[in-house]
Amino acid sequence: MAGDLNRTLHVSATGMDAQTARLRVIAQNIANQDTTGSSPGSDPYRRQTISFESAMDRAAGVQTVQVKNIGTDGSDLPLRYDPANPASNPQGYVKLPNVNSFIEVMDMREAERSYSANLAVMQATRGMLNKTIDLLK
Repeated sequence: MAGDLNRTLHVSATGMDAQTARLRVIAQNIANQDTTGSSPGSDPYRRQTISFESAMDRAAGVQTVQVKNIGTDGSDLPLRYDPANPASNPQGYVKLPNVNSFIEVMDMREAERSYSANLAVMQATRGMLNKTIDLLK
């Protein structure tokens, strides 16, 4: 029984690690939402994306989650007319990052809920382990 509870703790911990990585990517996107290029016509910061995959942890004998890939969002870059900007093209338009703060905040809330759910499982499992230890005293 204690082995099953330890595996449960391991699964919850890997879930929390995955959501921490997701929050790191979101924070990077938000921090760079106004980062334009530095030379005429250059590309600005591109939104980063993260994807997960299921992985078998053979040592623990459980399925866990891990980061599959941190990629770049290839969606169109919005343009803003700003001929005084050093990154403006010959027509006076500046390419802006494809970061939408509304999407980032929604992703952040979802990551927070997933992290909290894994934390709740971890706390319940720890309580069960403590009760088991108390019974053995």
